[in-house]
Amino acid sequence: MISLAKRVIRQILGDKRTLMLMIFAPLLIFTLIYLLLGDSAYKPTIAVNEDKLPKALVTALKEQDADIINVTDADSDPDSYLKENKEVDALFTMSKSGSSITMYEASSKSGEAMLAIRSALETLNPAMKMDTRYIYGAENASTFQTMGYIFLGVISFFFIFIISGMALVRERNSGTLERMLMTPIKRKSIIYGYTMGYGLFAILQTVILVLFSLYVLGLNSEGNTLWVISIMLLLAIAAVASGEFISIFANSEFQVVQFIPIIIIPQIFFSGLIPLDTLPYHLGVLSYIMPIYYGCSAIKKVMIYGSGLSGIWLFLLALILYILLLSTFNTIVLKKYRRL
Repeated sequence: MISLAKRVIRQILGDKRTLMLMIFAPLLIFTLIYLLLGDSAYKPTIAVNEDKLPKALVTALKEQDADIINVTDADSDPDSYLKENKEVDALFTMSKSGSSITMYEASSKSGEAMLAIRSALETLNPAMKMDTRYIYGAENASTFQTMGYIFLGVISFFFIFIISGMALVRERNSGTLERMLMTPIKRKSIIYGYTMGYGLFAILQTVILVLFSLYVLGLNSEGNTLWVISIMLLLAIAAVASGEFISIFANSEFQVVQFIPIIIIPQIFFSGLIPLDTLPYHLGVLSYIMPIYYGCSAIKKVMIYGSGLSGIWLFLLALILYILLLSTFNTIVLKKYRRL
């Protein structure tokens, strides 16, 4: 088992592309997510008819972090105006019957425009101001800060799953796996040897990715970093076991890639990206058979809620059971490749 693990390690160290894919590709992907979902300096454009608004309100709007433009011919047909002027995010009008905000589409840009208008109204009338606070997190937190923990688990699982699955298919197609099975080596030693070999790089990937996200990209964590690393390590080992499992049904490396829509993509939707209690037809129960759900839920408990072992032990136990069950199944299935 140890000798097989050493062989896997030497193979990966000798394959620079695989090494880059395991170590540096997750960092690049996570950096891209940070750039896409991080703080935005976007200033919304709001159109108003200054002649029909109180001067104090116009002044309050101009004090907001937004571009205010004066229009005089948009009140009668705001829809047509916004369709012709797509650079305008919102049209704010006011009449005796009340105020109206018309936006071109529902997006983060229109949300920024709504926030600017609301802030201006609160400045004009302090009685309208609402004190909003969160027990966990902050109102002005970026999407990256509120959902970064999900991508930590998903990225780690994805790359380890692909590499381990392809490696075992390659070993089988080259005849290496069959030659090993013709020796006295035990089947469980083969499975555990591969798991240990890829597990070493899973540890390396996990430590680098977590430290990079926390200390370079500034992802906030309320709990102990060691717990985050431990959770992601278990998730990475679960990915190795899943890759070994998929390799049983794949006859080529390309077929391993074809399993991504079946194995990886559904798990992303059940990782916490969508609140499970909002899913119809009780589809949320499907998350209980998905390792990414347990990994991301445990990471959330630590990073968002600041939980320790008492808050995550059930998720850790589920990941361990998942690893043991898949490893046992993979060991049993190896029997069909033994030629004695």
